[in-house]
Amino acid sequence: MRVPAPPLMAIFRSQLQGELLARVMLSDEPITISDLARDLSAPLPTVAREVNRLHAAGILALNRQGRAQLVTADEGNPAVRPLRDLVAIAFGPRQIVLEEFAAIPDVIELHIFGSWAARFVGEPGPVPGDVDVLVVGQVDRDEVYDAADRATRRLHREVNPTVVSERRWADPSDPFIHQVKHRPLVQLLPERTVS
Repeated sequence: MRVPAPPLMAIFRSQLQGELLARVMLSDEPITISDLARDLSAPLPTVAREVNRLHAAGILALNRQGRAQLVTADEGNPAVRPLRDLVAIAFGPRQIVLEEFAAIPDVIELHIFGSWAARFVGEPGPVPGDVDVLVVGQVDRDEVYDAADRATRRLHREVNPTVVSERRWADPSDPFIHQVKHRPLVQLLPERTVS
């Protein structure tokens, strides 16, 4: 089954390609193809084909370490830097929000909601100007706002956090919670495991 190009940024050939580029280009650490497949919840052969296609185009570099191939951005290609900026705008919120918010103590759940989540799951519309983040748990609000500030700087767009308690998150009669749960929601924590 062919998956259409993502509405977040029509220049990418598929959602998988955009997510793969975000995972590789927005991280400082090299990653193996098998770890990429696990992180993206995608079949290993599909990820390997996409990595090889991007490597042949000079966008990704492959370096052998033992039996594994490590994937990084090909920094020798002058197109990589502007491409990284586009990837950060279109696909970066998942990666960057998780990195900035995951270390906050007592975060039970972490989600992206609102217009960015809607575009991410395929609803048509303009590229969102901000990213709405829902933090569930009894957390230090100063730490949440510090994480949002860091994510805003990295994404070059406003990151707006909303903190709710576990009790409120479980209340189906709360109008805000009802609306959030019945619209697109991108879950970041707890991380889903692939079996």
